[in-house]
Amino acid sequence: MSKRVLVTGGAGFIGRHLIQALLARGDRVRVLDSLIEQVHPSRTRPGELHADVELIAGDIRDAAAVGKALAGVDQVVHLAAEVGVGQSMYAVERYTSVNELGTAVLFQQLIDRPVEQVVVASSMSIYGEGLYRTQEGRLVEDVVRAGRNPDGGWDPLDHLGRPLHPVRTPETKASALKSVYAIGKFVQERMTLTLTRQYGMKGAALRLWNAYGPGQALSNPYTGVLAIFAARIANGQSPMVFEDGQQRRDFVHVRDVARAFLLALDRPEADGEVFNIGSGEDRTVEEVALLQASAMGRPDLAPELTGKARAGDIRHCIPDLRKAREMLGYEAREAFGEGLAELAEWVARQEAHDHVAQASRELEMRGLVA
Repeated sequence: MSKRVLVTGGAGFIGRHLIQALLARGDRVRVLDSLIEQVHPSRTRPGELHADVELIAGDIRDAAAVGKALAGVDQVVHLAAEVGVGQSMYAVERYTSVNELGTAVLFQQLIDRPVEQVVVASSMSIYGEGLYRTQEGRLVEDVVRAGRNPDGGWDPLDHLGRPLHPVRTPETKASALKSVYAIGKFVQERMTLTLTRQYGMKGAALRLWNAYGPGQALSNPYTGVLAIFAARIANGQSPMVFEDGQQRRDFVHVRDVARAFLLALDRPEADGEVFNIGSGEDRTVEEVALLQASAMGRPDLAPELTGKARAGDIRHCIPDLRKAREMLGYEAREAFGEGLAELAEWVARQEAHDHVAQASRELEMRGLVA
C-alpha cells in the first residue's frame, strides 16, 4: 500500500535519491526545503527534483510551513539540516538553530499532527573517534587526540605512547561530540526517538557515514569530501587532504543510503533503534583522493597533504554494520570503483566552483586549523 511521505530537506543530495526510490515503489512524496544558497545557488526548484514531487519552499523552523507540509502525511524522513563539521565550529547559532530548533519545531507540529513513523538522518560524527584496540587487545572507547604526536604522527596513542588500532564501531559505543554539527545531530536523533515513542509514533535514526554519488553540491566547500575533491580536480587543482591522509573512512554510495531509509521505513524492527549505515569497506583519505583523480582523468593531481588538523575532525571511524544487516536486511550493493567512475562522468557535465581554499582560510582565521 502506497504512503504519502514528507521528506524535509528533500531537495538536497540524499533527498533527491531517496525520492526516486520512494516514487519507484509507488509512494507519493512531498518535500519541505528552504533551498539555501550554499546548496542551491539559484534558490529555485532543482531540475533533478522529480516533477511528481510536491515542493513546499519553506524553513524547517517555520511552524506554519511545517504544519502545511505535514497535512495528510503518513511518514516523515527528516533530512533537513545544516551540514559541515568545520563550518559548524564558527556558524554556531545558524547550525544550532536549524538542526536543533528546526527539529523541535517539526515535533511540536507532530504532537498535533502525528504520523505513523519518523526516520531521521543522524551521523557518524556523534561517535567522535571510533572504537580502538590496544596492542594487548583491550577495547578503548574514550580516545581523545591532542593534535600531532611528539613523534610527528597523528594516530591516537595508549598511555605508554603506542599506537592504538582502529576497529569497527558499533552503535553501542558511547557518543563523544567533538563539533557543533555532531551535537546537533545527536539532539536530532535523541529528540526523534524520545518523542515518537511518547506520542505513539514509530521512530528510527540512521547514522550515516560519508555519502557520495552524482548530484552532490560541488560548489559547497563544506559538503562531502568526495564532492570537495571533485570540485578541486575539475578545476585543475590537487585535492586538499588534512593531516597526513592516512585517516580511514567508509564511503557509502547515495543509492545504498536511499535503500537504507526504505528499509527503516518498512521494517517494524527499526522502531526505537539507531543503525550505522556505510559500505563496509574502509580506505585512507589519501587513497580515495588518488583514486578519484585517476577516475576523473587527472592522475597527475596528487593529493596536497596539509600536515594540519581541523577542529572537530577525528582520526579513524569505521562502522560495524552487523545490526543494520541483521535487523534491517541492509547490505551495500554499489561497488566503490564503479561509483567513482559514475561520479566522474557526472562531474564532467557540471560547472564546479572551487571554494575550498577560501573555506580553509575562513577556518584558519578563526584558529580552527592547526
